[in-house]
Amino acid sequence: MRVTVGPPSLTINHGSTFMVTDLDGQINQDKFLGIFTDDTRFLSYYALYADALPWIRLRSTTPRYYAAQVYLINPELTTEDGVIPKGTLSLTVGRTVEGGIHEDIDITNYSTKQVNFSFEIALRSDFADISEVQQGKIIRRGCIETRWDKQRNELHTTYQNKDFSRSIIYQLRNYTSQPHYANGRVTFEIVLEPGASWHTCGNFILVLDKLTREPANICYDSAVNTEVNSKLEHLNQKWVESVTELTTVNEEVYRVYKQAVRDLAALRLYDYDLGDDIWLPAAGVPKFVTIFGRDSLIASLQTTTVHPGFARGALKKLSQLQATTWDDWRDSEPGKILHEIRNGELAHFQKVPHTPYYGTADATVLYLIVLHETWKWLGDNSLLNSYRDTALRCLEWIDNYGDLDGDGFQEYKTRSSHGIENQGWKDSGDAIVYPDGSKVSAPKALCELQGYVYDAWIRMAEVFDALGENNSASELRNKASQLQARFEKDFWCDDIGYYAFALDKDKQPVKTIASNPGHCLWSGIVSKERASRVVERLMAKDMFTGWGIRTLSAENPAFNPFSYHLGSIWPHDNGIIALGLKKYGFTEEVARVARSVFEAASYFASYRIPEVYAGIEEKPGAFPVPYIEANVPQAWAAGSIFQLLQAILGLSADAPNNTLYVNPCLPDWLPEITLRRLEIGNSKVDLKCWHRDGQTHWDASVTSGDIEVR
Repeated sequence: MRVTVGPPSLTINHGSTFMVTDLDGQINQDKFLGIFTDDTRFLSYYALYADALPWIRLRSTTPRYYAAQVYLINPELTTEDGVIPKGTLSLTVGRTVEGGIHEDIDITNYSTKQVNFSFEIALRSDFADISEVQQGKIIRRGCIETRWDKQRNELHTTYQNKDFSRSIIYQLRNYTSQPHYANGRVTFEIVLEPGASWHTCGNFILVLDKLTREPANICYDSAVNTEVNSKLEHLNQKWVESVTELTTVNEEVYRVYKQAVRDLAALRLYDYDLGDDIWLPAAGVPKFVTIFGRDSLIASLQTTTVHPGFARGALKKLSQLQATTWDDWRDSEPGKILHEIRNGELAHFQKVPHTPYYGTADATVLYLIVLHETWKWLGDNSLLNSYRDTALRCLEWIDNYGDLDGDGFQEYKTRSSHGIENQGWKDSGDAIVYPDGSKVSAPKALCELQGYVYDAWIRMAEVFDALGENNSASELRNKASQLQARFEKDFWCDDIGYYAFALDKDKQPVKTIASNPGHCLWSGIVSKERASRVVERLMAKDMFTGWGIRTLSAENPAFNPFSYHLGSIWPHDNGIIALGLKKYGFTEEVARVARSVFEAASYFASYRIPEVYAGIEEKPGAFPVPYIEANVPQAWAAGSIFQLLQAILGLSADAPNNTLYVNPCLPDWLPEITLRRLEIGNSKVDLKCWHRDGQTHWDASVTSGDIEVR
């Protein structure tokens, strides 16, 4: 059995452009379908007809993340020359995305008679902002004009609202009968002898002011053929050959890992390429194909064992976009790392604050953690010099703006009329609740924010030592020690045997059982004496389902396993918790959490794990249910797979000191695993681990460079 994510659809994407259609390859304007780029929907309706009747879908699929193919047949057609029986004509539509969309349309006559009919392509554009498409509330603003260019056989549709302009050109090429346009439809009069075929190419060219996204001039069969070595396949293959390779006898783990690698390939934002092998990932398709601070940073952390390109890209781009001013509308303060950028009409006219928007309480702290972790994997001291000033501004933001009331804890509260209420990773409006299920009002001091700051200060102390700034290093270690003491005093709740979810606006502990203290394990702020109680609570029946750890206890009145954050399961949440479990030596629990997520992933189509799925219990006859609007592929969902394996294998890099540390503990369900091309600094290592006689054994081979594996 394979579980699909979301309403049945075909989604293809590359860079900033993506296309979502129904399974028959067509677009219904009333759904979240269309051709999108840079937060604008360029094509909102698309349908194919034979003599005004719709075609019948046989099958469709996406064999590549950037390619879709649809097979259809004709309904029974009554023409002047007689009846064309149902199913005697085949229609194949192949699409690829690179910049714009290239479309191949092929019709074959499998009857024994000549056929004569009209083939029609209906197209409409609304140029709606993606946020309004998502909400299903589209407001008409500017003017749309359509014209047919007879000489070039192109359909031009343009949208203009003051100085905001967008256009789509549907360009027909390589046709064997002349196209015409009327009543919103491109029409071909087709005459086919028995066994004959008809073909046309269609290019969807997307124009954004002075930027034109034009598809590659290559047809479907060549675009997906590795032997032809198209640009898309070349880029994809280059990525696959550069990342860490995994082999294992566990088929589920192997397939989930391979799909995670493909998903991250699909999410690279090529518009933001910052050099060879330096990328920025989109957060997720279809709703988050843009720059996100938190998502880019967490995905960078997750992929350090796979490839450093995302970390390099995130550090560079987010540094360039670091806030320099105080701006209430955008929740901006000097030194803050952004939350999200949007480029559509609403952002252009300042109807939304995402230009960029800085309403996140954790991205600035995570930037410091990623800088340190990237340095530890690359051993590149130039990173520290390049981003020293950025890091200093992040540290200043923590002290001056992250702590709203000067009590030594990090809090958040939006100042924007269109700001985000909750600014941790659980950022839906109802995510932070009291034990009685009621919402917690801002300002809120989430427990994991304190852990992130503790971790960032410890890590940056090591960075300053490397830079020869020992006084700064000592100061940060002292601050971290004081924060840990305050955290234990104010967040530990002995009556529930757990850390508070948060401190509320009155500085009272929110004694809600949630997954967030698991992040505190990862950061290391949890005392060793209390770690076992945290782990015991996380693994209790109301939290651990067998498919992962829930975001919220099933005993909370607000619990809803099908919600976004009130009891659902997030793979990245479980990946971070698994690393925390490993840090405190709970290897058996690491294996249970990892197994649960891999088990869930094995149910999903193509072994592709979604952003979030329901927190229902694993039991015979049940299956994981994806959140109804889950993004897939999604960066930190895919990246969670690498993090879970990192926890099992105990991988820790110290490239500045030319060392890779391993501490594997393989469970019975993963008796053997091999990593090849594991990159640390300028070296590469092949690492083989196996389970035998109740113990884990390992062997490492340095294939290039000079590094010690311990």
